[in-house]
Amino acid sequence: MFRFLLVRIASAIPLLFVLSVVTFAIIKAPPGDYSDYIRSQMINQGGASFEAADAQAKAYKIANGLDKPIPVQYINWITGIVTRGDFGHSLFYNKPVSEVVGERLPRTLALALVCHILASVIGISFGILAATRQYTWVDSLLSGISFLGMTVPRFLMALIIVYILVFHFNVTEINSFNSARYSGATWSFGKFVDLLQHVWPVIAIATFGGLAYNMRVMRGNLLDTLNAQYVETARAKGLSERQVILRHAVPNALHPLIMYQGVVLPYMLTGEIETAIIFALPTVGPAIVGSMWVGDVYVTATFMLVLSATLIVGNIIADMLLALLDPRVRLGGGAHA
Repeated sequence: MFRFLLVRIASAIPLLFVLSVVTFAIIKAPPGDYSDYIRSQMINQGGASFEAADAQAKAYKIANGLDKPIPVQYINWITGIVTRGDFGHSLFYNKPVSEVVGERLPRTLALALVCHILASVIGISFGILAATRQYTWVDSLLSGISFLGMTVPRFLMALIIVYILVFHFNVTEINSFNSARYSGATWSFGKFVDLLQHVWPVIAIATFGGLAYNMRVMRGNLLDTLNAQYVETARAKGLSERQVILRHAVPNALHPLIMYQGVVLPYMLTGEIETAIIFALPTVGPAIVGSMWVGDVYVTATFMLVLSATLIVGNIIADMLLALLDPRVRLGGGAHA
């Protein structure tokens, strides 16, 4: 098993390198950078002439290495990451990118993990319930919920909730994790409840989309498993239907869902990102959009690299879980790996 893990990690390193190259190239492909943002700000808000603003922008560009060719900028960036753990300097926030990521990524991962746990537990439960009550009103209702979760865009659900909260319930503090009276307070039960009151729309929307897939896959696979020969044999031995379902059918129907865990974390992250952008929460989503808007390339590239890494880590975890559940799942198909 340890060798299996080492092989998966070793194969992931070149992939992560390729993803970093592609990500950096795509981000740098559009014309313009942070120096253009400085020029426009000096002209529009500072009242500077174009010549003065352009000279300042060019000086800033040279001082921060933005005038160098894209390959050189990439090499400098990736070398700093590998040798010093330095992800570059945020031009917009005027501090190391690692600090920007450190402030926002833990919140995003915490929300994504909560959404993932809820989506898995609720989705799998709904799938079992729908499969064991096939063609009943329960199955129809849960299938309808699943259909809505997979088809309704998450940003649309976020916009609807924002409209309801603002115009019908007069909620004003929707762009923060806590109310003003709790922003600087130490952690307490009251602050935790206040946090839930601010983040529940993000959790609800991301969970709704995630549980839809879990339910559909669980329902389909459980229906196939319930017709398998070994399940009929278990019934013939006199086991109750509950024992047959929970001890024999459900564990074997979980294989595709375990494979899905390889992509579920990035999926939950994107769900959180879409919703957080609408609610303007201080997480990864608004930071990515804001950095792309002003041309803060190192912040954008680092966040995209982190999201790519979560996809790779998620797939490794899924492979390990499958290998533990089924020893036949090994590289090369051998049980000795």
